[in-house]
Formats: sequence, structure tokens, C-alpha cells
Amino acid sequence: MTDQLTLRLTIADPVQGLHYSLQDPKNVPVDIRVSGGGPLSFDVPVTLRPDGKLGGPFVRREGKERRFVYIAIAGQAGQTDAAGQRISRRAKIDVHDIPGDLLRPGAMLEARLPGRGKDGTPACATVRPLGPWTRID
Repeated sequence: MTDQLTLRLTIADPVQGLHYSLQDPKNVPVDIRVSGGGPLSFDVPVTLRPDGKLGGPFVRREGKERRFVYIAIAGQAGQTDAAGQRISRRAKIDVHDIPGDLLRPGAMLEARLPGRGKDGTPACATVRPLGPWTRID
């Protein structure tokens, strides 16, 4: 038996003009958005398993504990113009470390994420939230 909840991943300052998307288990872009420079949010449906771990079509595993969701950027998100050919990245958002007291059936939890690295290009690799996960329901 599993319970459903939603993770809202909000990129606070995405690079304008780039495509962003979720990425399915076969690395196919899902819910592609073009950044206008303002925040972008993706609502990710997840399941809370009886053992307290998160699962679902967008949750990836690494080892016994680590669970994460990919946000694809530019080329990885299907962008085929010059920017998409020059930039092709993914942001890995850890979800295994969400505090257990927030994980409730039907909940919506939000993480605000940086959209840029120190050099101004899209944040990629493991991207840490700007603050703690919060319930927004």
C-alpha cells in the first residue's frame, strides 16, 4: 500500500530562454517549460511507501537510501537551438532527506532551488534547496 503526495520544485532564478523539464526514467523530457526569467515550478507526484521511502515515476534511486528527481535543462530538456546544443545539463534534487514529519498523504511540499551556479550558468549536478522543505497545503 502506498500514499500519494506532491513535491513542488521551484527554480527561483532560471536562466531566461532555456528549456526546463522533469525527466522520466528513460530520460525523456516531461512538462517542458521555457524560462521567461521568473520562477518555474514543477509539481512532482510521488508515493510514500510503507517503509517511509519515496517512489514514483520521477523518483530515481542510488544505493539503498538515496532518492532524487532530475530537472533537465536546455539540451537535456529537448531544446535543439544553439543554446540547447551549447548547454545540456541536469539538476539532481535529493528527496531522501526530506524530514519525515512533513511526509503525509495528500501533502504538498515545496523546495525553492537556485537556478544558477556561481558563474551564472544553470545550476546542475546535485542542487541543494535554498532553505528547508516546507508544507504548502
